[in-house]
Amino acid sequence: MSLFMVVVIGFAVIDAGYSFYIKLVSPPVLILDVSVLLEVFAAALVVLIAIEIYTNVTLYLTADVIHVKLVVATALMAVARKVITLDTTDLEPLYFVGYSGLGLAFGVTYWLLWRGK
Repeated sequence: MSLFMVVVIGFAVIDAGYSFYIKLVSPPVLILDVSVLLEVFAAALVVLIAIEIYTNVTLYLTADVIHVKLVVATALMAVARKVITLDTTDLEPLYFVGYSGLGLAFGVTYWLLWRGK
């Protein structure tokens, strides 16, 4: 399982780098607009989240214990990635309320776990 995740993360890094390179050399050369930067940033954040999930799985397989704080931190990072790369052009306000509630819930949970130690 760990080997499979390493391969997937490797392909994700290669794909993110290749897509950034293609966007960078396509006309107009070396000029990126905001939407392209958001695509590249989203790909980089997906790779970081995949690495965090790999860390979660590795810790579980070696220690046979689920580290709740790390799992909550990974979920908080995933919600933050979604909020950062969210296309706000045609969303209703209820979506923003939902994402902010989700981020607040994970943030408070992480704070309580951190404070409890």
